[in-house]
Amino acid sequence: MTRSSPRAGPGGGAARDETPFVELRGIHKAFDGHAVLNGADLAVRRGEVLTILGGSGTGKSVMIKHMIGLLRPDRGSVWVEGEEVTRRSEREWFEVRRRFGYVFQGAALFDSLNVYENVAYPLREHLRWKEAAVAERVASRLDAVGLAGSEGKMPAELSGGMRKRVGVARAIALEPKVILYDEPTTGLDPANSRRIGEMIVNLQERLDVTSVVVTHELELCFAVSDRVVMLDGGRIVTGGEPEDFRRSDHPSVREFLGGGEMAATGSRAGIGEGRGRGAGHGQ
Repeated sequence: MTRSSPRAGPGGGAARDETPFVELRGIHKAFDGHAVLNGADLAVRRGEVLTILGGSGTGKSVMIKHMIGLLRPDRGSVWVEGEEVTRRSEREWFEVRRRFGYVFQGAALFDSLNVYENVAYPLREHLRWKEAAVAERVASRLDAVGLAGSEGKMPAELSGGMRKRVGVARAIALEPKVILYDEPTTGLDPANSRRIGEMIVNLQERLDVTSVVVTHELELCFAVSDRVVMLDGGRIVTGGEPEDFRRSDHPSVREFLGGGEMAATGSRAGIGEGRGRGAGHGQ
C-alpha cells in the first residue's frame, strides 16, 4: 500500500494549502572550503511527509539544520510561513524554532535526567506552566510515542529504539507545526526501525503536522513518504510521489536505488497495512 497524497481531503474533498511551510532558496554552504550544498532549492508543503533521500555525507542533515537556523547559509535564503528568516538574530530565531520539533540522530537525551525531565525540558525553557500542566503534556506525548508510564526511567535503562522515541516525545512537547527527523532509524535493528516508521506515520495523522525525514534507508523512505526528493551533488536533483520517484530514470536515483528495490517494497507494504491517509479515508 502506498501513502496517498496529503493534498486532497477524504473522498477527494478540498485540497490542502500548498503554500510551502518552509522553503530553502539557492542555499550554498561550505565547510573548510568543501562545498556541501551548492544552490539547493527545496519547498516543504504543509501537511506532507517529505523525505530527503541521499547517501551518507551528501548534506541532508545540513539542509534541515538550515531550516531552523542551526546553520546559516553562505548564500541563499530561508523562508518560513512566507517570511524570510535568513538573517534574523539568534533571539528572533528562538521564536521561529518554536514552530519546529527536531529529532536528533542520536536522540540527544540528557543522561542525568529521567524520561519525564527530558520531555519536560522544552516546556520549562519556553513556557511558564504549572507542574500539573507539564505532567499532563509529558504523559500525553509519551503516550503518543508508545511509552506511556515510562516517566521515571533513566536513559541508560532504555533500548536504542526507546531512546529515539523519547527524543520524538520531547520534539513534539511544544506542539510544533513541523517535525524534522534526522536519520531516525540509524543504528536500530529492523524491528525497531519498523516501529519508528509506524510512529512517524501515526504522529503525522494524530497531530496533523508537516514532517521532513532525512534518511539513506529505502525501507523507511517508501514506508512513510508522501513525497521523496533526491539530494546529490549539493542540490535537489529530482523528486515526486514515491511511485513516480521509484520509476524515475534520473541517473542519481537509479544508482541510489540499486538493489534496494525489493527491500523497500516489502517494508512499505508491511508498515502500510491498515494505516496511512489512504487507509484512513477508506474506513
